[in-house]
Amino acid sequence: MSTLLVAAAQAAAVSGDLAANVGTAARLVDLAAGQGVRLVVLPEAFLTGYDVEAFTGPLPDVADLGGWLDPLRAASAEGGVTVVAGAAVCRGDARRLSLVVVRPDGSATAPYDKQHLDGLEKQLFTVGDHGASIDVDGVELGLSVCYDGCFPEHAQAAALDGAVGYLAAAAYFPGGGHRRDLYYAARAVENGMYVVLAGLTGRCGAWEFIGGSAVYDPEGRPLARLDDGEGLAIAEIDTEVVAQTRATHTMVHDHRASLGPRVRA
Repeated sequence: MSTLLVAAAQAAAVSGDLAANVGTAARLVDLAAGQGVRLVVLPEAFLTGYDVEAFTGPLPDVADLGGWLDPLRAASAEGGVTVVAGAAVCRGDARRLSLVVVRPDGSATAPYDKQHLDGLEKQLFTVGDHGASIDVDGVELGLSVCYDGCFPEHAQAAALDGAVGYLAAAAYFPGGGHRRDLYYAARAVENGMYVVLAGLTGRCGAWEFIGGSAVYDPEGRPLARLDDGEGLAIAEIDTEVVAQTRATHTMVHDHRASLGPRVRA
């Protein structure tokens, strides 16, 4: 069994300013590393900013996650921290809302594209075609971006594939706090897994965001939670707790691939 200290990092992003946002991300990773954190999750589209002008302008290409990420690579390497950060990217001719993963060895990949688009995103991006998980210190963690977490089957697919945690990079608008808090606690308790929610906060271009980053335990209880200020929500993932929870509450094991036809009587 394994434990992993994680942080949901929360800050404001600058629309279209990769250098500023990478710098903020690196600063937060340094802060987390000083507290022994091994994994930092940053909000949806944090590296590019979540804003129409950023989304419709030039975007980094996943084929060239190069020098612009160097400050984050350096922070990751120095602190021994894996970083998962949201970014709007190009994947060939397609525009996607993705997660960039930076490892302490200097590697950077974009293994996951958001599979559920909401609102204006549907006009600007195309959906990803596969789920994804990452391994950090022997702990398997599913990847998601914001609206993905509103669909129980998305987190369930990660759990059924072996994930003990669900990483959610999000950006919630004012008025969305009630649903945000329900969704991610529910994903945790339904699957007996940890949920790490990193929420964008402050103003980015034309829009305002409400933060609410948190880490939920496998019973859906918040172990750490932020309001709308910059900061880190830090908590420990313990795979033994996941095993004990799933042994008591067996929904993952009892999942049925089909419920058969519906009959109206």
